[in-house]
Amino acid sequence: MRALAPDDAGFIERDGVPVYWERFGDGDPTVLFLPTWSIVHSRCWKAQVPYFARHFRVVVFDGRGNGRSGRPVGRAAYAESEFVADALAVMDASDTDDAVLVSWSRGAQRALLFAAGHAERVLGAAFICPAVPLAPVVPERARAMDRFEEPRDSYEGWQKWNAHYWRSEYRDFLEFFMGQIFCEPHSTKQIEDAVGWGLETDPETLISTTLGPWIGSRDEVLDLCGAITCPVLVIHGEEDRVRPPAIGRALAEAAGGQYVPLAGCGHGPHARKPVLVNALLREFVERTGRSPPVGAGLASQAQEGDRT
Repeated sequence: MRALAPDDAGFIERDGVPVYWERFGDGDPTVLFLPTWSIVHSRCWKAQVPYFARHFRVVVFDGRGNGRSGRPVGRAAYAESEFVADALAVMDASDTDDAVLVSWSRGAQRALLFAAGHAERVLGAAFICPAVPLAPVVPERARAMDRFEEPRDSYEGWQKWNAHYWRSEYRDFLEFFMGQIFCEPHSTKQIEDAVGWGLETDPETLISTTLGPWIGSRDEVLDLCGAITCPVLVIHGEEDRVRPPAIGRALAEAAGGQYVPLAGCGHGPHARKPVLVNALLREFVERTGRSPPVGAGLASQAQEGDRT
């Protein structure tokens, strides 16, 4: 059972790929929650949508490769530029002139390309635990990513990040990976939800998303940051096992934005501590959008309350 049904929904189609979108609320401005990696779909924002729809206008869509959207064949279909083009088409279909972008993990790549290339449609960009190449990941994961298509003698820990393992033991990989995302104690519900969303796609689709064109160099990220003119907020869990906090700090610095570290949080703080993250995001939307602020210090109050 969903906490809130959409006020409007539909599909856009680009090059034969259907992309499903939903719109909630009628406030101002619009908050566009971008898709992250196609291992999950737009329900990953379920702790944000009802709250933000009470105050603003919210648009979400299932990224190609999961949910109600299509699963095109081939790596090129999952290029970051394709997700950006989908987002633009969704904005047009939902009568959205401009929006505050909110991204999580790999969604940061889409947000960077979007904000740098379509500044007139972006009021602000908030990044949660961004997955961009501004700092190294843990060595074990880095080695696994470099050898993604090579078979192994054994598959333990991050060695499960492997195309051959996904084809034979996909659910086990999902359970491992979601456990790394939600590393905080008492995260059973979040892990179960995310594994279920992961099972709505398939190993071959996920392999294509992993091998598709994406932002692969530090210089490319810095160039995009230099082209961004909108306000930027970066939120990053200090216990992130998937993408270290150094990435978030570097992105905020490069984009001239605000950096907010979250103590005790992993890679999915918007799901594990939604009250805190929603307060931070709402304050950012009110500062960057067209709605008048409802009160100063909201984020700092939320942080203080979280520490008590």
